[in-house]
Amino acid sequence: MLFHYSLARKNRLVSYRSEKKFMKNFMEPEQLISVVSPVYQAEEIVDELVKRIKKEITKITDTYEIILVEDGSLDKSWQKIKENCKADKRVKGIKLSRNFGQHYAISAGLKESSGDYVIVMDCDLQDNPKYIPDLLSKSKEGYDIVFAIHKERKHGKLKNFFSGLFHFIFNCLIGNKNLRSSGQLGAYSLITRKVVDAFSQFNDYYRQYLPILHWLGFSNAYINIEHGKRFKGKTSYKFKKLITLAIDSIVSQTEKLLQLSIYVGFVFALVGFLSIIYIVIKAIVNGFQPGWASTIVLIIFATGLILMSLGIVSIYIGKTFNQTKRRPLYLIDEKVNIDKDK
Repeated sequence: MLFHYSLARKNRLVSYRSEKKFMKNFMEPEQLISVVSPVYQAEEIVDELVKRIKKEITKITDTYEIILVEDGSLDKSWQKIKENCKADKRVKGIKLSRNFGQHYAISAGLKESSGDYVIVMDCDLQDNPKYIPDLLSKSKEGYDIVFAIHKERKHGKLKNFFSGLFHFIFNCLIGNKNLRSSGQLGAYSLITRKVVDAFSQFNDYYRQYLPILHWLGFSNAYINIEHGKRFKGKTSYKFKKLITLAIDSIVSQTEKLLQLSIYVGFVFALVGFLSIIYIVIKAIVNGFQPGWASTIVLIIFATGLILMSLGIVSIYIGKTFNQTKRRPLYLIDEKVNIDKDK
């Protein structure tokens, strides 16, 4: 009799706890998830991109929005975006007035997003939307930023080599050990609303998405993902554009290049001073007469160093000049399914 009473009491307790948990989940509003993707020259990819994102995100929730930011494409990317927006109000489109660049398009998408969690991903589908649940699950552990690390990037060997070299130099210059894996990081990431709000306060004219996230300093974590091949078409990042992007990244994040030019100048000034003493001593002792060839080489080399230092200073001055203009980061030409006053 006592056993049956205890069992009944235990069942009532379990039932009460289950009902309480159900009511808690019922009472709490479902959190909105935003997916932001910059789109450039991707008319053949947009439909597949939206399809795959929907497939994965509906496994989590029906409360979501997909924000596609068209960055001045010359093809029919914007028409494709509008077609998807017309078919589903949860797909939202932003058309920039011209090509501002990937990181400015991301900034525009983040500014217009409303989600409690915002996922940023490229449009080429090299970053598979199937990892969206993993990003969200990791964030639920208490992280405000979750980065996706590519085990192996599906680029050419030469591009991977220069990418690794750049990130090694970049990490040394900024002195941030947390960026040791930055060569395997892309835009694919998840950030919480407070990170989005903090990011939107950033007014730097020259900006890179990942370095800004690291600078913000919120709690972060990583998940490993497979890096796939581009769905269709070719990348718009040619070698010259990548070099420009690398210079902008370094100059916008650190002044170490200026310090480095001072150190190099000091070393060569010291070497020159010691060389003068050596030549004078050799001339007094042995009647040593230096050859004109070595003198010309030294002059050319020193002139090259001077011009390089002036070039570094000029870059910083130019960036400062553009920052003081206080021009808008981007201009929006058209919005679809987005509040006009937002």
